[in-house]
This record gives sequence, structure tokens and C-alpha cells, in this order.
Amino acid sequence: MYDLIILGGGPAGLTATVYAIRKRLETLLITKDLGGKTNWHLELPDVDLHHVITGEEVVSRFRSQIDYLDFARVMDGAESVNAIEGGYTIKTKSGRTFETKAVIVATGARARRLGVPGERDFLMRGLCYSAVSYAPLFIDRQAAVVGDGDLALRGAAELAQIARHVYLVAPEKGQLESRLGQKLLQQPNVTLLQGYRVQEIKGDRYARSLIVQDGNESRELVVDAIFIELDLIPNSEIVAHLVELDSKGRIIVDSRNATNRPGLFAAGDVSSVHAEQVLIAVGEGAKAALSAYEYLLNI
Repeated sequence: MYDLIILGGGPAGLTATVYAIRKRLETLLITKDLGGKTNWHLELPDVDLHHVITGEEVVSRFRSQIDYLDFARVMDGAESVNAIEGGYTIKTKSGRTFETKAVIVATGARARRLGVPGERDFLMRGLCYSAVSYAPLFIDRQAAVVGDGDLALRGAAELAQIARHVYLVAPEKGQLESRLGQKLLQQPNVTLLQGYRVQEIKGDRYARSLIVQDGNESRELVVDAIFIELDLIPNSEIVAHLVELDSKGRIIVDSRNATNRPGLFAAGDVSSVHAEQVLIAVGEGAKAALSAYEYLLNI
């Protein structure tokens, strides 16, 4: 039986694994890849990415430490987590089963997609799902943000401080009447297209424009990048039967990353902690590992 099994190899999971190994815990990381969403990088024409601290730079040292520790990782997806006496049992998609005294769930979240022509073709080539990660690149540029919730408003607001112009394509009213929404609509460089829905993404090597439609009216918006900010879907299904979730399906954790279930912790975008940024996930992963270590000392 392992002391600790960590599910997910993104920023939170990698950090938790390194910290747990340093604490001499018998640790296993179960993940499909190393790096998670930091393996995806937005490409833009004529843009020097050295102006942005990328997630890859932040987590690369953690990933390099795990790379050569074959005994500490299983490159597989976790399929189920169930409680047993003295801990938990985890079954992977390949059919392997592992037992552990404690678990850290760091399975992240996935973006809700539009499902329109061109979206997959231009993924991370002028189109991505995190405006706040790349906003500093948009000095004197034009961008489109698609969505009407908190993520879209926050992304559009940050871009509006830098970009020449921002189109906010809001299919519904969503959170537009919130304080942030009303403040955003007063910005002279923001154009709201409420009720419009994206029909197609167009471009060459990069996404160059999007076709939006409201009833019979159709418009083509030519922009330097497109940000889809519909929502994040936490990958919490694997432990939904064990722990409490919030209204968005995120695992509810306390200040020590503990869930309502003893020995089960969560970190990163899958948890209820405000994350979505690599540096926050790194910190949460470290904290979850230290909390798990203290838990194991007391059982």
C-alpha cells in the first residue's frame, strides 16, 4: 500500500509529487501526461512570447525531476477511486489496481468548447481558452472573447486594459448585468455583441476571424486572436461519489486542501480554490502534499 497517490500530472499534481517524494513518502503519480495544460501553448503571428511567463517554464523543473523517476509514476488514466479500510483503492484505465493511505486529486478542468467548424483546426494557433494567460501580448491588437459568464467578463476586462479593441460575443445575458459587466461595457474599446453566436472560425495557419450570427444578421470579426471563455468543467467525476462538490462540480476543500473525506485532498483547477493560473496551482499542489504528509503522520 502506498502512502500517497496523486492523480493528475499538471502543475498541481507535479508539484505535489515532488514535495511528497522529498518528504520520503512512498508516492505514486498516476497521469496520462506530464505538464497538463502547460503542454499547450498559444501561437500568434509576429508575437514574441518572452513577454509572458509561460506555464511550461514554471513547471519544467518539477517535470524534469519526475521524468527519470520511473518507480514514482504510472502513465495511465485513473478510472475509479473507492474507499477501503485504511485508505483507498484506485483502478486505472488499463486495469491496474493500487492501494494507498491518502489521495490527492489534481485532475484539473477542461474547457467547454463551441463545437463549430474551424475550432479544432486552429486550436492554440490564434485560438485558445484562457485570455488572462496571454493578455499582456495584446498591446495595440484586436481580440474576440466568446462567453457571457465570469470567465469571459474577466478575460475581456483584462484585455480591454491593453488591447486596441475587444469584441465580447455574448450568446446570452449571462453576467452582463453584474458590476464587472456594467463596468466593462463602459469601456470605449469594447464592443458587445449580445445574442450573437459563433458559426465558424476562419483563417490560414492561424485563426484570423470568426463568423457570428444573431437571427438573420451575420458578421465577420477580423481579430488577432480568439478566446473561448464559456466555462471550465472540473474533472471531478472520479470522486463525485466520495466528496462534496460545489454548484460547478468542483471539489470543495478547506484551507489545507482537505475534502470532507479523511485522507482525500484536492488541488488545482479541480478544486473549489480560485485557481486557473499555473502559479496558483503550483502553490496549491505544494500545500496539498504538506497537508497529506501531516495527515499520514497522525494515522
